[in-house]
Amino acid sequence: MANFKGHALPGSFFLVFGLWWSVKYPLKYLNNRTKGRCRNNMCYQRLELIEGILKAVFALVGMLAEQFVPDGPHMHLVSGEDHSWVKLMNWQHTTMYLFYGLSGVVDILTYLPLNVPKGLDRLSLAMAVFIEGLLFYYHVHNRPPLDQHIHSLLLIAVFGGSISIMIEVFLRDNIVLEMFRASLAILQGSWFWQIGFVLYPLGGAPEWDQKDHGNIMFITMCFCWHYAVSVMIISMNYTLVYWCVRRSKGLSGDVTIGIRKLNPNKEGEVQAALLAASDEE
Repeated sequence: MANFKGHALPGSFFLVFGLWWSVKYPLKYLNNRTKGRCRNNMCYQRLELIEGILKAVFALVGMLAEQFVPDGPHMHLVSGEDHSWVKLMNWQHTTMYLFYGLSGVVDILTYLPLNVPKGLDRLSLAMAVFIEGLLFYYHVHNRPPLDQHIHSLLLIAVFGGSISIMIEVFLRDNIVLEMFRASLAILQGSWFWQIGFVLYPLGGAPEWDQKDHGNIMFITMCFCWHYAVSVMIISMNYTLVYWCVRRSKGLSGDVTIGIRKLNPNKEGEVQAALLAASDEE
């Protein structure tokens, strides 16, 4: 991660999952209100299984990238020459990906016919996010002030997400918690990219003054703007899903009304038969 690409990789990971959650959970919530819950749940269980597989694969890719880049540790933790630590930063990132990979494996086991408690998938994800925050908390000591501050802001999204997911263990299928989790995942993803742009400017852009307090103030505002954009994204996605589901339901209603209008004679015959029956009585 000691370069721009190293921050873009996890940033893309969180952005993909955050955007996916911002569509999946509203779709599940709204469909369950209009259609059969049992049928929908079977469909979404398959999606959860696929999501767990993708999570495990992405985490494996991240671990391999951290270990086997040209300047990586290549699975060596201690140097054999002077017995010093080898690339501990890469090892920390590998550990972070490891726990997300374990979360993906738990997702897979949960949705297989093994009678694994369903709350275990949320618990494993909460643990993975907490481990990420713990590693980053001890990640930036003895660094310039701006570097420390921009990483400490990330901890707000990380620990907030961990607490929210832990609550989901007990309040499952709560749309408010699920959308909050999606917003924090998008925030994490975009903020990883922001860290990369600040610490490793591209295209010959001037470097940021790491000790300027004005830069620290701006970065704090920028973090708030990132979350505002995240909330706007999940709100827009929820609205789009809502209108799509409503339109689908409305089309089926229009078809029924149209059929009734095509048979006015039938309605008259039924009414005449009812009146004749009442006169006979």
